[in-house]
Amino acid sequence: MNEEWFTLYEIALMGACEGGVDVSSTRLAERLGISQQTAARRLQDLEREGLIVREITSKGQIVRITKEGVKKLWEVYVGLKKVFEEKPQTVKIKGEVFSGMGEGRYYVSVEGYRRRFEEKLGFTPYPGTLNLKLKSYHDVQMRKLLEAYPGIIIEEFEEGGRTFGRVKCFKALIEGKIEGSLLLINRTHYGEDVVEVISPVFLREALNLKDGGSVTVYVILE
Repeated sequence: MNEEWFTLYEIALMGACEGGVDVSSTRLAERLGISQQTAARRLQDLEREGLIVREITSKGQIVRITKEGVKKLWEVYVGLKKVFEEKPQTVKIKGEVFSGMGEGRYYVSVEGYRRRFEEKLGFTPYPGTLNLKLKSYHDVQMRKLLEAYPGIIIEEFEEGGRTFGRVKCFKALIEGKIEGSLLLINRTHYGEDVVEVISPVFLREALNLKDGGSVTVYVILE
């Protein structure tokens, strides 16, 4: 994977994380100092592993790094931060409160999730989640950073004849004072600009929150 990772890194430098870019095997070969045939093979390998997608057009080959490819880059970034910097104790994420469709209340109330939250987080969650829409580029990037950290994992499980998805949890302090957890949910209809928060208390009431209100979550990295 080392050779493939350096190829992915080079494609990222060419702008393929933001959108599709023209990446010919000849141009890539020149940037990496390898043969055109080797560059073509590496592109094929990255595509086969789901890290890039390619589109052949009349003007050339357009390459875009997939969500899974971006995640791989973030994982390496986190690893390098551990090598060259002191590990941050917290990551601050700020979002705007909005009302969901009641899914959070349902899932937190599922016995399998409730029991696992109690075992791994040390508290019984209030039956519902606080939905936060991330408004700034910085906050969205911090969410992506959390995707690369190990977190506290609740694995997929079955209950009542259906399967419930994997959840990555991080212990957190909401507004710096209320114990809780930030959740990155594997199966969700929300995009990468949304996080969900649980707590032992009803956060809207405890913090006098309404839709559109701003909330800061201090995520604890262990």
